[in-house]
Amino acid sequence: MSTWNTIPLRSLVMRILKKRHGVVLDDELERALKKELGHEPSEAELNSALMQLEINGLAHVSQITKTKRRIEIISEDSEFLAVDED
Repeated sequence: MSTWNTIPLRSLVMRILKKRHGVVLDDELERALKKELGHEPSEAELNSALMQLEINGLAHVSQITKTKRRIEIISEDSEFLAVDED
């Protein structure tokens, strides 16, 4: 049974992003979360938190390679287009 965290994972992700000037790679994020939480969150938990941040318009996740992702904070002046939006 896992322990309860006082801070939601998505809030920790945003805090880490702000410390890293708004951009972080997924492996760096996992290491930082492990340091903060004391354990590494599961892939499903991390994906869920990132998806919630994307849906709320707070972060953007882009695929760099097959196994590497780039997570960045969405600022007021930035705009990301969905597939087939021109």
